[in-house]
Amino acid sequence: MILNFFTKVFGSSNDRILKKLAPLVQRINELEPEMKRLSDTDMAQKTHEFKQRVANKESLDDLLPEAFALVREASVRTLGMRHFDVQLIGGIALHQGMIAEMKTGEGKTLMSTLAAYLNALSGKGVHIVTVNDYLADRDAQWMDEIYRFLDLSTGVILHDMNDQERKQAYAADITYGTNNEFGFDYLRDNMKFDKDSLAQKQLNFAIVDEVDSILIDEARTPLIISGPAEKSTHLYTQVNAMLPGFKKDEDYTLDEEAKTATLTETGIAKGEKLLNVDNLYDPANIEVLHHLNQALKAHTLFKRDTDYIVKNNQVVIVDEFTGRLMSGRRYSEGLHQALEAKEGVKIENENQTLASITFQNYFRMYDKLSGMTGTAETEAPEFKKIYDLNVLVIPTHKPMVRKDFPDLIYKTRKEKYDAAIKEIMDLHKKGQPVLVGTISIDVSEDLSKTLKKKGIPHNVLNAKHHKAEAEIIANAGQKNAVTISTNMAGRGTDIKLGEGVVELGGLHILGTSRHESRRIDNQLRGRAGRQGDPGSSRFYLSLEDDLLRIFGGDRIHKVMDRLGIEDGEHIEHSFISKAIENAQSKVEGHNFEIRKHLLEFDDVMNQQREVIYRQRRQALLEKDLKSVVLDMMEDKTWDVVNGFVSDKTPAKDWDLKGLEKEIKQVFNFDLDLTSRPLSHTSPDDLADHVFDQAKTYYETKEAMIGADQARSLERFVVLQTVDTRWKEHLLAMDHLKEGIGLRGYAQQDPLRIYKKEGFDMFQDLMARIKDEIVDILFKIQITAAVPAEELQPKPRQELTFSHASEDAVKKPVKRTTEKVQRNDPCPCGSGKKYKKCCMN
Repeated sequence: MILNFFTKVFGSSNDRILKKLAPLVQRINELEPEMKRLSDTDMAQKTHEFKQRVANKESLDDLLPEAFALVREASVRTLGMRHFDVQLIGGIALHQGMIAEMKTGEGKTLMSTLAAYLNALSGKGVHIVTVNDYLADRDAQWMDEIYRFLDLSTGVILHDMNDQERKQAYAADITYGTNNEFGFDYLRDNMKFDKDSLAQKQLNFAIVDEVDSILIDEARTPLIISGPAEKSTHLYTQVNAMLPGFKKDEDYTLDEEAKTATLTETGIAKGEKLLNVDNLYDPANIEVLHHLNQALKAHTLFKRDTDYIVKNNQVVIVDEFTGRLMSGRRYSEGLHQALEAKEGVKIENENQTLASITFQNYFRMYDKLSGMTGTAETEAPEFKKIYDLNVLVIPTHKPMVRKDFPDLIYKTRKEKYDAAIKEIMDLHKKGQPVLVGTISIDVSEDLSKTLKKKGIPHNVLNAKHHKAEAEIIANAGQKNAVTISTNMAGRGTDIKLGEGVVELGGLHILGTSRHESRRIDNQLRGRAGRQGDPGSSRFYLSLEDDLLRIFGGDRIHKVMDRLGIEDGEHIEHSFISKAIENAQSKVEGHNFEIRKHLLEFDDVMNQQREVIYRQRRQALLEKDLKSVVLDMMEDKTWDVVNGFVSDKTPAKDWDLKGLEKEIKQVFNFDLDLTSRPLSHTSPDDLADHVFDQAKTYYETKEAMIGADQARSLERFVVLQTVDTRWKEHLLAMDHLKEGIGLRGYAQQDPLRIYKKEGFDMFQDLMARIKDEIVDILFKIQITAAVPAEELQPKPRQELTFSHASEDAVKKPVKRTTEKVQRNDPCPCGSGKKYKKCCMN
């Protein structure tokens, strides 16, 4: 109440920001006559003038009014479309690194050109991110007319492009593409052996379209590049055969709210007996336990034709939020194999992760990030906490006149669908177009079958072909049109009303279920009422719907019984709609906690990956790695010498014979330290002597093949060693994360233990990489000069690019170019000297 009072008196924070931007919009409008007087040639020349001013350190903020006014005039001349004032506000929000929430049909695609043009003037590149290839290609071609008119180049990244085409697209001033392609290109670049094949430039500024879908809905699912791991699939089949004998509440418990299935003591005992093992929780049986848990999830939490379908003898994932088939995408950690065993199709071999990143961490690496969508306000706290992005709700150009009717709630699903079918038939008879939203493919197919029997012509969006989908959704506003769609199909395409439809009440949205997220429901509603058009929406629900059944259906059931609601009758009350929104809010909060928890774990892995990728990029881009290799040799020399001598022991008692053997073992040359009196009286002096001898021996080998070939060899060995050991480390970290939850039973904080043990494992990794590089370079046999082009990595293995389940790697760390000296405090914060802590 108090908050509402202050909002009425002082206005909301959103209102205050809009008021603050008003003078900027006025300044842009004042420049319009000046821009209209420019010739086409003068307008293109303005771009070069702006670039020069940026090069002379003028800020983009100062350039904004002129740049926006120029783009608006260019749009009028090329597309015949003039940016509205609300689009100018949205463009400013994007430039300032905010999320612009703009209702469907208000012109987000055109709005993005303002911020894209302004930020492209820096020459560092702008990425515009969309949800599918069709929209990326469409928007790039459409908006290219504006950019080309102003002498800027446009590129587009599509799924089937080769490396050279991608590199060319990234070289453009403004590059369009999907979130998947941008993320995979980042990972691919960090697996390459040739700097000339690197595709992506600096991650400067990104505008993410449908930002809620990409940064919220898909935040739990990492992009993974994997290669085949040789493992038997027999255990999946064996465990799967057991599951039908397991009973709910006796052998396992199911928490649908938390989406977890857990074995009981009885279930564990039954599993041990059937698998013939004494203790499933013995470390030796951890893989068997993992298979059993994944099989349990596959049988109890994943439903055919809702979470996945079986097509062409393959299990294909259905995207939870869009209803689209995610061909080529696989659940990780053996879950996909468990589903294949459940459905009796061929069980594919597991893949081993070679590189991975979440969208959360990829997009947080951009110097500046912004986004646009029709629905973001409900997730504003998460955008702020995870991405430091504020949401600005942009007013509509024309008042919103859509009527959102209260939900109709029935006792059973059958009653609900019967009532929904009746309304569809009534609206069709009247001529009013209707868009029917469903939460799963099987519901849309069942509705389609019923409508066919009733003789109602209609279209079904199967979300398989984005271009056809966009054409169907664009025609959904024509008279008599009936379109059945999963909730999110056709997103990014406007539904324009046909002739005579305005008089009939516009497009009607009929939702057959509420989604767990209010935002998805709002997106469905937002298909109607664009640009001041009339429209309406209503959701049909039943007490058997998952949302009501799991979150509060009993209370509503009691209300219906008390009111004496008969079969086929419904209740319609704002109290009920409010209760449903509260349930949705509860689920949204739960899902946010899951994403936040995963990110905390992922940040550990992400920091490690950042270090590895930085070293790898250094090895790839630097012309001469000899100084890096010599540093490794010096560090290794120091380790070797200090293993046999000490400043606390007299020089006469040093184990020089042992040191000679170790030098031979590590550096592959003989060094006589015992036949004459030792002239080096301190360990450091002796280490310097050994290093000088090792350096001389190394340079002798280098002279045999020539300096250029030696530099190529060093680069190849460094990259190959880093990649091999990093791949092994990823697998080890996966295993650590998989079992870390058990530490909670010992009253330990799993996250703290994961950080500590992960850090220790990473230190071991860095030491192994250095040791192996030195070992290979000193023991490699030089026979004759080898052309640099022959020093290529082994043939590329078959790689799988997947946007899989809930495991990933995470947040960027700040880069440092400072050289840490041996006796400096260690950067890890341990308090020890660098040489005694993390130097290796």
